[in-house]
Amino acid sequence: MATPANVVHGPDGHRRETHLERLDRNLVELVSELRVAQTGVQILFAFLLIVPFSNRFPSSNAFDRTTYVVTLLLTGASAGLLIAPSSYHRLLFRRNDKRYLVFTANRLMIGGLACLALSMTGVVMLVCHALLGTAAAIVLASCTLLFFASVWYAVPLRRRRQLDRAAAGPPRVED
Repeated sequence: MATPANVVHGPDGHRRETHLERLDRNLVELVSELRVAQTGVQILFAFLLIVPFSNRFPSSNAFDRTTYVVTLLLTGASAGLLIAPSSYHRLLFRRNDKRYLVFTANRLMIGGLACLALSMTGVVMLVCHALLGTAAAIVLASCTLLFFASVWYAVPLRRRRQLDRAAAGPPRVED
């Protein structure tokens, strides 16, 4: 992401901002990211709410019903976790606790995204089971989960470890 021209950096390459300015910026970035995730969750939740009222659903088997219920609950959990920072913000408004709010909202969003990845995997399993059968549904749902685990968690966590090692400096050689 490009740095805006009006941001002043110090000699160490870091932004020159106070702790509170950094928290404000972090909160704005988090809210922006939450908007993207919440829209997807809301659309998925709406889709799942109408599924039981389709003509085919009453004749579905136990596997489909269980997959549906688990997926619906995961989607609800995702929505709850992704919406929770708004509630926290309102209830903690003007209490000078922004650091707690930013760090808690970050954890809630990570949990919400995990539930979203699982619920999207469940939807893939549900649809593929109806169209292709059990074996294909399990393979494709497993691939879907592996994709989310890789792109949303493994790759960024690997980069985080690289950055942490670089920040720690070269390993010291002891005599």
